Amino acid sequence: MHTGGFAKWTRRFEDERERRRAQGDPDWGQSAALHPAVWASIQRFQVGEDGDGANLVGKADQAGDADYAQAVRLFIAEEQNHARLLARLLAAGGIPTLTGHWSDTVFVRLRRLMGLRMELLVLMIAEVVALRYYRALRDGTDDSLTADVAGRILSDEQRHVPFHCKRLHASLAELPRAMRRPVMVLWRLLLLAVSLVVAADHGPALRRLDIGRLRFVVDVMASSHEVVSAVLLPRPDAWTSAG
Repeated sequence: MHTGGFAKWTRRFEDERERRRAQGDPDWGQSAALHPAVWASIQRFQVGEDGDGANLVGKADQAGDADYAQAVRLFIAEEQNHARLLARLLAAGGIPTLTGHWSDTVFVRLRRLMGLRMELLVLMIAEVVALRYYRALRDGTDDSLTADVAGRILSDEQRHVPFHCKRLHASLAELPRAMRRPVMVLWRLLLLAVSLVVAADHGPALRRLDIGRLRFVVDVMASSHEVVSAVLLPRPDAWTSAG
């Protein structure tokens, strides 16, 4: 299928890669001091950011758009950089990384069930949840190193969501018109379920970051309205997120 427009996304990812190189890493010489509940939460998110992305790359290659496939590779590189940043942050606090977590295992298995459309729909759930989480991590702590790392990751995630919206818009356009909105309704229901699980699992950390479980879920679901509109409407790049 012809998706079009992904050459500019490749350039955006490449430009961002060069900007990161020029900016350099956070000051890892700083120590990081956080409540144990927040450290435990970061450990779980670090596992979720890690991975080689081989399954997504394979499906992107099969889509037949070389620009999109290249943009996906650059997206995965950014996700891997997030895992590296979080691992270094954990190390700054003397906290080990985890080898795995059940939540990441569930997400990976769901993403691999079907084709690219299903993979992206599940991936988008993780991205939308991550937007609210990293904003809370950036704004809810007095630790400067943690705020720096969270802010960098949040900036990337705010670009990732419209990138995936654009591809999902093209993918849903292949379905009969009557099916498109119900697909996104089901997506929002799954997002709600995941948000509730995350809020329960990370509740102690969220409280330390000055956002309760309920507020976290409400904020995630509120942001999903824009995502659904971006996927269904002809101009998914119009999606924006408050930082």
